[in-house]
Amino acid sequence: MQPEPSRFPERLSKVREHLLKDRCEALIILDMNNIRYLTGFTGGSGALLLDDARSILLVDGRYITQAREESPQAEIFECRDKMEGVAEILATFGAKTVGFESAAISFENYGKLKEKINDVRLEPIPNDGSGMRAIKDESEVALLREAAAKASETLVSMLNAIRPGVMERDVALELEYMMRRSGAGGVSFPTIVASGVNSALPHATPGARKLARGDVIVIDFGTVYGGYHSDETCTFVLGVASSRQKEVYGVVKEAHDRAVAAVKAGIPCCEIDRIARDCMNEGGLEPFFSHAAGHGIGLDIHEPPKMSASSKAVLEAGMVITIEPGVYIPGLWGVRIEDMVLVKKNGCEVLTKMGKDFTLLN
Repeated sequence: MQPEPSRFPERLSKVREHLLKDRCEALIILDMNNIRYLTGFTGGSGALLLDDARSILLVDGRYITQAREESPQAEIFECRDKMEGVAEILATFGAKTVGFESAAISFENYGKLKEKINDVRLEPIPNDGSGMRAIKDESEVALLREAAAKASETLVSMLNAIRPGVMERDVALELEYMMRRSGAGGVSFPTIVASGVNSALPHATPGARKLARGDVIVIDFGTVYGGYHSDETCTFVLGVASSRQKEVYGVVKEAHDRAVAAVKAGIPCCEIDRIARDCMNEGGLEPFFSHAAGHGIGLDIHEPPKMSASSKAVLEAGMVITIEPGVYIPGLWGVRIEDMVLVKKNGCEVLTKMGKDFTLLN
């Protein structure tokens, strides 16, 4: 499933307006998700070159037919060597200053390109171009909403399979299998199922540890639908919970809820992080909150804006972000609660569907 073809000329126009300014006469787009966003091309390799009049999609022979079918608005150029092809096209532009995505090119390829274009100046694009995707249009929001729904519904359907004696990795594998069976195009990232002491690791890898009664279980999961990612984290306790587990969960849930309630256009991203962090501090848990309060999400699982204390970004209507405060107590357990949120003018909409009240699994 792809956005309507009419979206692409509008997006290209915005890129030209914001990036083709006094500094740059042309742009080299190498990030494949940015290329997909601007042209609809979903292949695994290519380059997009833009000046104020032309958009040329450069691919090798493997992708010619696909590029012509998916990107009829772009000129298609076939090449054997990507950097040689880029240099050849740039020569036809006659540009003296060319913007490029520094995060999307290797040092080796940068050197090859620089050698071939001689007197052309290469200028890094601010934010490496990914900021162009921060505000989602209606078609993107629909895809994100569907991805979130498929993931949430799948986890609900298999909660009864999460029981003592089952290995973490088996829960993760079953969840991924069922998400794919639901019609998802894939999983957003390797599913995290972390139990007991492993739940104190923010990015734990599911292993052979067997779930046990009294375990905290953190499940971080997501699907890809039409190229767009979902991201959700649920924390459960298996069988019986201690008062301390309930207390910590309550603090994280309050931090989550306060942050979500504050989301609306015009709010600085650092303010969202501060709200969640202040709540953790009130509960004596801020030292165990080791990451930002959230991030943008879309064609990439992490994209602008970032909900961190150092962020200079401001929320705008149409952004889709995560809110994910977490507490990780080494040697004991951890709690993370995460939802995807659509920013609106006067508030927000939570796109993920799992309830986040404290839940015992039996």
